[in-house]
Amino acid sequence: MKRAIGIGGIFFKSENPKELAAWYQKHLGINIESWGGAVIKWPEMAKENPGAYTVWNAFKADTDYFNPSTNEFMVNFVVADLDALLPVLQAEGVELIGEPMNDANFGKFAWIIDPEGRKVELWEPPKDKIK
Repeated sequence: MKRAIGIGGIFFKSENPKELAAWYQKHLGINIESWGGAVIKWPEMAKENPGAYTVWNAFKADTDYFNPSTNEFMVNFVVADLDALLPVLQAEGVELIGEPMNDANFGKFAWIIDPEGRKVELWEPPKDKIK
C-alpha cells in the first residue's frame, strides 16, 4: 500500500494573507486563485523543467540554513531561469539574501525574503539531470 506520494500543500499563518498572496503573485508569478491560495501542477511544470522534483527534508532545530529568517520553515520554488529572474526581483525591490549558488549536481539556487520575513529559496534544476 502506498502512503504519502507527494507534497500536497504548504500551509502557514500570515498577518495579512491577501497582501502576502499578492506579493507572491507579483514577484514569483504564483497564480493566486479566488479562494486565496494557489495550485501548482507539477506534471505541467515538469514539461518545461524535466529535472525538477519536490524535496521533503527535516533540518536540525539549530540549523542556520533558514537565517536570517526566524521562521521554522522555508519554501523552495522551482524557477525556469534564475539568472533572468534575479535582476527583475532586485528591480522590484525584493531583498536578496547572500550570493546565488550553482551546484553541478543540483542546479542553481538563490534566496529572497518575503514581506513577513520568511526566507524563500529559488531553485533552477539542472536541465541535463533528472533526480
